[in-house]
Amino acid sequence: MNQMNRTEQKLAELNQPKPWSGVNAYRSDPLVVDITSSMPKTLRDEFDVLGRYVTSPEAQELARMANEGVPKLKTHGPRGERLDVVDFHPAWHALMRRSMTTGLHSSAWENLADERGRSHKARAIRFYLTAQLECGHLCPLTMTSASVAAITASPAVQKEWAPKILSRKYDSSNRPWMQKTAVTIGMGMTEKQGGTDVRANTSTAERVGEGIYRLNGHKWFMSAPMSDAFVMLAQTRDGLGCFLVPRLLEDGSANGLRFQRLKDKLGNRSNASSEVEFSDTFGFVLGTPDAGIRTILDMVTLTRLDCALASAGMMRASLAEAVHHTRGRKVFGKALVSQPMMTRVLADMALDVAAASALSFRLADAFDKAHGSAEDAAYARIMTPVAKYWCCKIAPALIYEAMECLGGNGYVEERALARHYREAPVNAIWEGSGNVMALDVLRVLGRRKELFEQLFGVFNRDLGPAGRKTIDVLRAAMSLCERDEGAARMLVEQLALAAAAAELYRLGAGRIADAFLESRLAAGWRSTYGMLDSRFDSGYVLDLLYPAAT
Repeated sequence: MNQMNRTEQKLAELNQPKPWSGVNAYRSDPLVVDITSSMPKTLRDEFDVLGRYVTSPEAQELARMANEGVPKLKTHGPRGERLDVVDFHPAWHALMRRSMTTGLHSSAWENLADERGRSHKARAIRFYLTAQLECGHLCPLTMTSASVAAITASPAVQKEWAPKILSRKYDSSNRPWMQKTAVTIGMGMTEKQGGTDVRANTSTAERVGEGIYRLNGHKWFMSAPMSDAFVMLAQTRDGLGCFLVPRLLEDGSANGLRFQRLKDKLGNRSNASSEVEFSDTFGFVLGTPDAGIRTILDMVTLTRLDCALASAGMMRASLAEAVHHTRGRKVFGKALVSQPMMTRVLADMALDVAAASALSFRLADAFDKAHGSAEDAAYARIMTPVAKYWCCKIAPALIYEAMECLGGNGYVEERALARHYREAPVNAIWEGSGNVMALDVLRVLGRRKELFEQLFGVFNRDLGPAGRKTIDVLRAAMSLCERDEGAARMLVEQLALAAAAAELYRLGAGRIADAFLESRLAAGWRSTYGMLDSRFDSGYVLDLLYPAAT
């Protein structure tokens, strides 16, 4: 302890803030504390424990090791036999074990007493907090959780697989799924020739028995290749079908899946993403053999929520570190955080982080309530692509700006900022790029325009005096999109800003909501941070959303 104190004293003398570590990511986030204030104490206590864990030096070291010790593909064994296995760093397994114990892959479906009516929202808090630690291992957990939505299309498959999918144990053994205590599920949608246009898929599936098909083809991206099964699309005689494809057969032999290589990715490095070819590979059809897109979209919708949550979580962690650094470093005779331009840059960023977080949690809440509320069903349908679009789009720029607040200290691999920055683009690309999200909104506009009226009712109620003018702008954007598909991004961004502002007001954010509304919806276009004018108290915004550690 004395050595640590001497080290911190020496750093202070060198004008170097102590490392951003050991800060409770839950307790230090007033927005999340407020959002969870009505939840049972058992949940709040759980979030408190998780909040302490994700910023601990031990957890941060696991994240570092998992990303430096990248997965390695072993296609063949010493005798020339096909292996098709991926080795992960032990730190990856430690992260997976902890997060599965937490229930990131299962809690939305467990119907636990303390989470009834709020299971998606409670999981969203867990996911958001864990994203502040390491996002690569969240990929298989996202897909495993979301896969339940797809397998419900086949009751027989659901009966066999759901208990192992929902198990909170972590079993990384390379055995057939029926011999394991728990399983994880991956996904294979895109192919070389089609990418996002999955209707162009050329993989085929021939029926060989009741609900069982034999698949042949390839997938250009298949994430988490050591999963125990994969949700995949393939062409049947009736149309594009959706299938659950085990990785191993009952006798432990390979189910025809041959991994060609692992992608050398910019970020998401702890997680493996593969190219795979498969022949005579058996799979279980999910739903009818011509309803593949509809079936897998139930899964994709849930993964899009996770993309928004992960982006919000990484932004929160990045800005928290930037605020911590600027409070502990002096320049030109005073704390860096007190320099007028720096204060405004940080406060401007804080508004976006608060808005992205609030919007993501509101979307999770709509998922919980959609079955019993037409208003929430409309919100979930429209705002899923909107929230995914906006939260993921702003993350890379915001995390970069946080990095700049640390100067050269931010541009080094020793800090989590570098990992967050490399990770951020994947959420905008994965499960539908920006244009795909905008087209999804246009799809609703063309087929179920009445849903927008229900959404506007939410905005009008929560925005107060600003509601009418905001809705007029949105109606004009809708009208433009009906004539010009190329204008869709304008509508999506305006929807995101309006929804985020409405949620901040609904949460009682007051001056924070005012500042966001005026600077985002009432101001002209801008491309960088630090544009808040003197009408808004930047110091107040920063101190409220990022209270100083005590």
